[in-house]
Amino acid sequence: MNVCLYGASSNEIDQKYITATEALGEALALSGHGMVYGAGGCGLMGAAARGMTRQGGRIVGVVPEFLNVDGILYDRCDEMVYTETMRQRKQIMEERSDAFIVTPGGIGTYEEFFEIYTLKQLGRHQKPIILYNIDGFFDGLYGILKGLVKDGFMRETCLHLLAFASTPDEVLAQLNVVSQSVEVTETKYV
Repeated sequence: MNVCLYGASSNEIDQKYITATEALGEALALSGHGMVYGAGGCGLMGAAARGMTRQGGRIVGVVPEFLNVDGILYDRCDEMVYTETMRQRKQIMEERSDAFIVTPGGIGTYEEFFEIYTLKQLGRHQKPIILYNIDGFFDGLYGILKGLVKDGFMRETCLHLLAFASTPDEVLAQLNVVSQSVEVTETKYV
């Protein structure tokens, strides 16, 4: 399975996020999954890529030409796809992936997450979306989503379009559920 990974591009974050995301990259590779991501060499993007590389995983980086500058891209991707725009980048990442993992990140990560979440809610894809909830990072987001349901801005069924996982093993368990069925029927908030 090719897994799209979204996440922070900054190294100015707590080491616990980097360590946990490197472990996720290793676990994905050891389980035979490939990774499609934004080609970053820093932050959680870089951490996942380093973990994948350590365990021989296949990595496809997708990046707009304007980000092709020294020190930004991960230079050990197995394949690098260059685009003109960020929109093209997201489209290629979506098309080449069978599942999405969202690691902690900033506004860019949230933008990517909410777009793919919205597309799933609209029935444009049935691919799993897993939030890697390192040290409760996404607890606040879950609270916001529950509030949207409570106040009538979102249907409760939309909550079931996501899975939350706190460890690499939980992420892999969610991916295994998907590989054994056409659609995720139950999600778990951890």
